[in-house]
Amino acid sequence: MGKKHYSIGLWNMKTLFHCSVVMFLVGGLATLVFYRNNNQVAGIGNDVKVTLITKTSTTPANENENMNTDTNRILSDHQRRLKILPPSLSLTDTCDLFSGRWVHDNKSHYPLYKEDECPYLNADLACLTYGRKDSKYQQWRWQPHGCDFPRFDGKAIVERLKGKRLLFVGDSVNRNQWDSMMCMLHSSIPGKKKLNMGGLNRTLYTFTSIDYNISIDYYWAPMLVESNGDDPSNHRLDHRTIRINSIEKHARHWVDADILVFNTYLWWRLPIIKFLKSPGSLLGGPNQVYDEVNNVQAYKKVLETWSKWVHSHIDPTKTKMFFMGLTATHSRATDWGGKKQGTCYKETEPVMDDRFWESGTDPKMLQILESSLSKLKAKGVNVQLINITQLTQCRKDAHPTVHRKLWTPLTDAQKKNPERASDCTHWCLPGVPDIWNELLLAHIFPVTETASLYKQR
Repeated sequence: MGKKHYSIGLWNMKTLFHCSVVMFLVGGLATLVFYRNNNQVAGIGNDVKVTLITKTSTTPANENENMNTDTNRILSDHQRRLKILPPSLSLTDTCDLFSGRWVHDNKSHYPLYKEDECPYLNADLACLTYGRKDSKYQQWRWQPHGCDFPRFDGKAIVERLKGKRLLFVGDSVNRNQWDSMMCMLHSSIPGKKKLNMGGLNRTLYTFTSIDYNISIDYYWAPMLVESNGDDPSNHRLDHRTIRINSIEKHARHWVDADILVFNTYLWWRLPIIKFLKSPGSLLGGPNQVYDEVNNVQAYKKVLETWSKWVHSHIDPTKTKMFFMGLTATHSRATDWGGKKQGTCYKETEPVMDDRFWESGTDPKMLQILESSLSKLKAKGVNVQLINITQLTQCRKDAHPTVHRKLWTPLTDAQKKNPERASDCTHWCLPGVPDIWNELLLAHIFPVTETASLYKQR
């Protein structure tokens, strides 16, 4: 009887084992199905689901088609803008804002301000005031490929700038950008504001909000180091002489900024730069002893001097730093198929080829700038490149030309040949520098949850 009992026990154990295997397989299959369904639901939940409620109407069929096309475009655009980024990433981490195209959009929020409503606008940049008839150049929107950046919100930016000093350092193109920033923000800053353009021998221009303790400043240092161009209104244009290792005279006025925005490029385009050798020699004075260096090598040297100063004097945990890319100068119309002696004069449309590159911009200098910033980053100092170089290439239509305050009247020869008297280096305002500032602000105040912070562009 005991043996028989044992046999029954073995059979029961086998039965239990087989049943367990079957139950394990069935349970595993059910679990897989459950997780698959849940993942599908989660995927739907993470997307923006829009339900359209349609109503019967007597709208003609072709209008319905147009409406549906427009609606689909708007919804697609809306879904793209509502993408939620991971908390650790910002829009500037996941999207190249500098790769894109220019889109004419006279229904958007451009221009961001009106020329005659900005009391601080430099007369050299007030193109409509000084005779320009067309205003289409103000209505172009920069559209990055595959993504977007937040629409400019002056009040939000002003709130985030409270108690801070934003300082632009560089040449007159950086001053052009400073003018743009003042015009973009001034109407959003309540209370008393003050502009001072005579500080430090006229090298420091300050725009301050008394109530908000905001300072938006510009420091004239066209070559960053000491040069024969250090006087903003009295300097030589036919040669460049610098003290290559002498930056402290200027830089000691930069150290207390919360946000630093540098540029230097235009003043390095002469083929030869003179490096002053004698410490006691006056810049621009007689009996100078100097070495002649080609401009590309000189540009590399000055960025080395600047990098050493940044590394030793700026705490990157307290100060955000940016370097503006090179900007185009449209002085040769043959670059875009124009007439032989032509310039940007009377140009009213951009170049629509995104790959266009004008002959006056030296890509080797851009490579030197990128390399300098990479070396700094390897040492733990992050200076973000705001790479506006390509997007400025196409905007031959956006320069003042002769539509600016002329501090000396045009000569008869210049009147007969206005192309050669045209300013194709600086930019009309409102205009292209406003886009630079939108891109700059997107990096100063990166967006981490675009759904909650975007406004419809």
